Amino acid sequence: MGLVSNSLLAHEKLVKRIIKELQGLPGALLPILHRLQDELGFIPPALLAVIAAGLNLSRAEVHGVASFYHYFRSSPPGRNSIQICRAESCQAMGSRALEAHAQRTLQCKFDQTSADGEFTLLPVYCLGNCACSPAVRVGDKVYGHVDAAKFDALVAALSTSEVEVK
Repeated sequence: MGLVSNSLLAHEKLVKRIIKELQGLPGALLPILHRLQDELGFIPPALLAVIAAGLNLSRAEVHGVASFYHYFRSSPPGRNSIQICRAESCQAMGSRALEAHAQRTLQCKFDQTSADGEFTLLPVYCLGNCACSPAVRVGDKVYGHVDAAKFDALVAALSTSEVEVK
């Protein structure tokens, strides 16, 4: 059996365990999707049918929920996820130019992962750091007053880091 098949089997076992643990909750679909996303970093599309069967829902219902919320990913994230704030304060302080620079630098658009699998670029609509706009978050750390030079330094530091920052 190939690596993909082994991975899919392991993911199916994980989903079935999560369903068994959470299916009794009211509105169990969202907690199940959140747990799966937390454990795998994404929700493999091949598992939507398993979730649907486990909850006696249609695959379309599960797909509708999983695709409606921007939080849920259908592909693995990069080693580092970079969020750029797009709220009004950050826009007023230059986040649009920062967004364009980040997309050129990483050679990917929002909600995509760089070709090397190193970075996933994500929009976010307020990091609560308005006094230090524009703001960027990598993992749990928020950076303020981020311009192109500071962004490049952050990317360079993450690229040489052995530590994964989500």
